[in-house]
Amino acid sequence: MANIQVIKEHTIIRNEAFIAKAEQLKPDLISTEAHPVHLIDVISDPSVVHGWRANVLEPAEELRHKSFGKGDQFILDYGTHLVGYLDEIHIRPVGSPPDAPLHLKITFGEMPIEMAEPFSSYEGWISSSWLQEAVFHVDILPGVITLPRRYSFRYVKFEVIAASQKYRVSFDKIVCRTVTSADISKVMPLMHADELIQKMDEVSIKTLQDCMQLVFEDGPKRDRRLWLGDLRLQALANYETFKNYDLVKRNLYLFAGVPNDKGQITANVFTFSDLIADDTYLLDYSIFFVTTLYDYYMVSQDLETLTELWPLALKQIEIAFDYLDERRLIQDSNSWYSFIDWNQDLNKQAPTQGVLIYALRIAIRIAEIVDRNTVETLKQQLDLLVESAKAHLWDEAAGFFVSGVDRQVSWASQIWMVLAEVWEPHKNKELLTRLLDVNPVVGVTTPYLYHHLVEALILVGEKEVAINQMKAYWGEMIADGADTFWELYDPANKSFSPYGDPMINSYCHAWSCTPTYLIRKYNL
Repeated sequence: MANIQVIKEHTIIRNEAFIAKAEQLKPDLISTEAHPVHLIDVISDPSVVHGWRANVLEPAEELRHKSFGKGDQFILDYGTHLVGYLDEIHIRPVGSPPDAPLHLKITFGEMPIEMAEPFSSYEGWISSSWLQEAVFHVDILPGVITLPRRYSFRYVKFEVIAASQKYRVSFDKIVCRTVTSADISKVMPLMHADELIQKMDEVSIKTLQDCMQLVFEDGPKRDRRLWLGDLRLQALANYETFKNYDLVKRNLYLFAGVPNDKGQITANVFTFSDLIADDTYLLDYSIFFVTTLYDYYMVSQDLETLTELWPLALKQIEIAFDYLDERRLIQDSNSWYSFIDWNQDLNKQAPTQGVLIYALRIAIRIAEIVDRNTVETLKQQLDLLVESAKAHLWDEAAGFFVSGVDRQVSWASQIWMVLAEVWEPHKNKELLTRLLDVNPVVGVTTPYLYHHLVEALILVGEKEVAINQMKAYWGEMIADGADTFWELYDPANKSFSPYGDPMINSYCHAWSCTPTYLIRKYNL
């Protein structure tokens, strides 16, 4: 993320008891064997996202009858998105005995663009090391090669960089071992009469399944980390599908295990070896620890966890209060940072005020269960924050909430003020209707904020409008070839990337998995 708040002056306080609880909840991974379906070519097609699409040439079974020499290549299509390991690459020489090593390059891609454009052309600002490829030598042939790294892909390209003129190579079998902690047998079939809603549900579930590993990863290609904002949405989708409550509990304890000495929970944690808290702190993500904890309690009725983690959840609210000015408004300053959406033009003051009000309402519900002594104080704070938003952020002439010194009107501000229920239901409904009609310039750039738009429409009773918005967004993604939903999608600018190059975008991303939650939770 760009322009994030990095707090280096605070140290991490490890809670080893919480970390031990998280370790006890570490899931077993479910493994299945997957085989390629087609040999393909990649061709340019301006009607498809990024201008590339896969063109089926012949069944993958024909691969064993072919041989390849220096400069040759082929592309396999596994038919759907996979997360896993290439465990068996069976290679044999054809012709004379091999008198030199085979120099091989394997490229993995979630989308055809990664097969069509060389990674050497990448010009984005985040590390090109996220682009998935392996280059190595095979000294002994025939042989079976195993790649130790986990990959996220649908397509795989093999290129023979070099081999002796005396022999060629054939590939008899290429097997992928997929991994996930999501048990698909636990998911109740939807069987929806609307084919597009049915497809959105299926693609959502596949997206969530591939992101559910030892933690809820944000994206199995990139960043492979546990982010709190993604966790909140993944957990909601999981409750309606896989119902893996223990994985949510594990993730809550991982975050609770490494707050800083101020008590703030980091935006994300690294979990591959030791548990490491990132030095990135997002105010809205920290606040969402409250709502994620409460959502978990509501489905699990795990009072012990709710009680044990409540003090840390309350601390996130108290830390947010530190960023209020004398008017009880979130300061419009650089002393804090919220994510809200991937939009560098977005002023975050008003939407973060909305997030805080939204979470404070939920904090009061938790306090009524486990800590009644704080209820009245929290209710008083809630009233002050709501009245401040009405008095200072509402522009009666414009009919919108405004944000920052420039009084910016954005989609995000209206969405979060509706979800925070700052106005009564009928006025919230009028606000969203006006938002859709006026279409402010500072719009929505990610499925993350788009989820909140749809949920806000449902909250005010506009189910049909919500369904139409889902179809126009996630449905359009499907029309553009998505078999898992993407990190970023702008129907008006389909090559949009905040990283400077769409090749690095994540095309299976956690915060995009929520249509299944919206469909199933609200009977859409």
